[in-house]
Amino acid sequence: MSTPEGWSGLFSAAFSQSRNAMLLLDADRRLRDVNGAYLRMLGYRRAELIGRPIWDFIKGGPLATEEQWRGLLGQGRFDGDATMTTATGGTVRVHWGATVEVVTGRRMVLFVALTTSLAGAHFRRRPARESDVLRPLSDREREILYLIALGHTSPEIADQLHITHNTVRTHARNAMEKTGARSRAHLVAKALGEGIALQQIRAEPRRRPPSRIRTRAGRPA
Repeated sequence: MSTPEGWSGLFSAAFSQSRNAMLLLDADRRLRDVNGAYLRMLGYRRAELIGRPIWDFIKGGPLATEEQWRGLLGQGRFDGDATMTTATGGTVRVHWGATVEVVTGRRMVLFVALTTSLAGAHFRRRPARESDVLRPLSDREREILYLIALGHTSPEIADQLHITHNTVRTHARNAMEKTGARSRAHLVAKALGEGIALQQIRAEPRRRPPSRIRTRAGRPA
């Protein structure tokens, strides 16, 4: 799978700015990059993570055998749950979505992790479906997906776009249905990995209608 045009720029922005924990693994399951949100979630320094196998930070060790991992790489997209160990000896339960991409000529796996209360640790294989062809997202769905990728909550997105919380949830749900994602973490991973065009917006204050210019007599001009 080749990197779609513009994907690297989108990935770089979302990866560095997002409040969602993100990491890149190589084909041997070793950490090659992590973002600030991932460091904050586990409490490690970057130098303590890069180059080490991901299972060093998973309670119970690897979630998949080498054969299973190779099968997942061939599948391209997968998700699941895991219990991660923190620098202080605690644990964090996460739900994650993953997508396989080619970055600078190397096959890498992007993981997006969201904290969750779900118990257990496992991979979910993506079942074969007839709807693998992505349905196009609307401009509003792309706007909301971009903000989700940056880690904004639904109430924050609603406030920024001047729409209701329920409207945000509806657009997010529609985007998940169109892309076949099973969770927001899976949605972000698929959006970045498959090069879905996300529309960045700038937060602008709610504009007031322009006031009329009045003459000295107090009449509208």
